[in-house]
Amino acid sequence: MSTPHNSAAAGDFAKTVLMPGDPLRAQFIAENFLKDARLVNNVRGIHGYTGTYDGVPVSVMASGMGMPSMGIYSYELYSMYGVENILRIGSAGSLSADVKLRDVILGMGACTNSNFAAQYKLSGVFAPIASYDLLRLAVDAADGVGARWHVGNLISSDTFYSDDDGENAGWMKMGVLGIEMEAAALYMTAARLKKRALAICTVSDNLVTGEALPALDRQTTFTQMMEIALRVAVKCNG
Repeated sequence: MSTPHNSAAAGDFAKTVLMPGDPLRAQFIAENFLKDARLVNNVRGIHGYTGTYDGVPVSVMASGMGMPSMGIYSYELYSMYGVENILRIGSAGSLSADVKLRDVILGMGACTNSNFAAQYKLSGVFAPIASYDLLRLAVDAADGVGARWHVGNLISSDTFYSDDDGENAGWMKMGVLGIEMEAAALYMTAARLKKRALAICTVSDNLVTGEALPALDRQTTFTQMMEIALRVAVKCNG
């Protein structure tokens, strides 16, 4: 069992996969949280590991940046490796002064400016949403680790350097909590394949206040988000 993007063998992935965007964050989680973690994929430097957490098999693999990359890796995990749950664990830019650095956003929905849904040939606009079972578990886990958390909408954007300086104003007006680049593709892929998905994002910068954390902090210090996802993985697999 292999794909153009994944050299893992059948059975190498657990039923639940944590997916940070950054391969080095995947490595950090494997080395610091998983027991007996082994590398099962490294095609294109996209680290994938499987180990155990509290005795339950858990995998972690990077998604890369953007919806096309998330769409590829999540589709292959769901449809070719038997994965049932994918938990995106990434960073997001806050669109609210009340959603502060290091707060955790649990993405109940994921708006998008992407054309990703066009492939499904729908007669209207699809609303990508998280799996409620995973969201409920994540809220309990966030309380358990003492995180400051928010449940609401994300906006998954196709552009990081946008030519439209005012593009975020409308999303702010509609109460969207944070901006990132992968959740909507994950939610749509999960819906199409009848699987489960949730985006758990730590605020790395605030587009209202201008505050921001350095890149190394994003890689190694967002441990509350990681612990929330791992607790969810145990609950939905144990």
